[in-house]
Amino acid sequence: MTNANIPEAPKGATGILVLADGTVIWGKGFGTTGSAVGEVCFNTSMTGYQEVMTDPSYAGQIVTFTFPHIGNVGTNDEDVEADTPHALGCIVREDVTAPSNFRDQKPFDVWMAEQGRIGLSGVDTRALTRRIREAGAPNAVIAHDPDGQFDIDELLGKARAWAGLEGADLAITVTGHQTKIWDSGIWRLGHGYAPLGAPKVDQLATQEGQNSANVGERPHVVAMDFGAKRNIFRNLVKAGAKVTVVPAETSFDDIMALEPAGVFLSNGPGDPAATGEYAVPVIQKLLEADMPLFGICLGHQMLALAAGAKTVKMHQGHRGANHPVQRVGGDWGDTENLVEITSMNHGFAVDSETLPDTVIETHKSLFDGSNCGIAITGKRAFGVQYHPEASPGPQDSFYLFAKFVGGLG
Repeated sequence: MTNANIPEAPKGATGILVLADGTVIWGKGFGTTGSAVGEVCFNTSMTGYQEVMTDPSYAGQIVTFTFPHIGNVGTNDEDVEADTPHALGCIVREDVTAPSNFRDQKPFDVWMAEQGRIGLSGVDTRALTRRIREAGAPNAVIAHDPDGQFDIDELLGKARAWAGLEGADLAITVTGHQTKIWDSGIWRLGHGYAPLGAPKVDQLATQEGQNSANVGERPHVVAMDFGAKRNIFRNLVKAGAKVTVVPAETSFDDIMALEPAGVFLSNGPGDPAATGEYAVPVIQKLLEADMPLFGICLGHQMLALAAGAKTVKMHQGHRGANHPVQRVGGDWGDTENLVEITSMNHGFAVDSETLPDTVIETHKSLFDGSNCGIAITGKRAFGVQYHPEASPGPQDSFYLFAKFVGGLG
């Protein structure tokens, strides 16, 4: 059955990437052994590879890092966004070298092996990125065998049989399954994570001399976890909220029983229309109850679906920490038309052409014009496609947490 374009394996090849179109890419495997099937994407960030690998939004994906040197600062227990990695594997240009950073606790390749994730080095990541840009994000299998023995027919069959991300509800596979109180704030060098009840920190000021707030005085935010990054919850706490995290399938009645002042809709993986089958009706009831809402990434997309818009699968997606976004609608005062440098990770987008008259487009990508933010007229509800908690600006987008929490009273 082989239709693969199989180049001769170079000497010492212990890893392989087999695309569904038959393309075979050799390299050196690292991390765990075995194989994994998913969608190949690329991320243009120069830092944050450990955060990327543990971001639940990368479930079902194999990440190509365009920055050539990945692993140089090692890994540690603090730079993670979830308990375990959710990206299936990663593809890098240079071999993983010995780490050089005072915060390092473990080499990246060792960490990958312990976490059950496959890495592939020695790949022309520029060529692979160009291929994704031209032909779209492909389905593929990444595999690692120290002996370099691979059944390419079998791997190709797995790549072609995989259904892909469109129509897939992956949020249900990565959400937490218990309601819990989030009890930590922003990390600071030399201090770790601030506990709930520590002084509030204005996101546009230094971290000293701010007014404190007792936990009981903080507005209560219920966060629906569709695959949330931890740093989002930390930023909500930093902005002054008390946060309760609930599973993705939590009902409207159960949310309201927690007596929230506002509800946060988190990021997450997969097709928003698929997750929206159970989440959108809940969001619509929250809108009817005039509950203040704030959505990020997948949460933003499902807020748009709840308001009557549609979402689409993107050709290559947006993933990186250098995406310019412009404020184009809404009440921004003197900051109207301001451009934010943002961090993004999404393969689906809100279709701007389907936004109903009740929805204002507030932000737009300067790369391709795609929708990056909405606000619902007559409601205290808004969302952004990008990740303000990722600090690429580094503080360009922190105002969003203050806007949400500050409006809860």
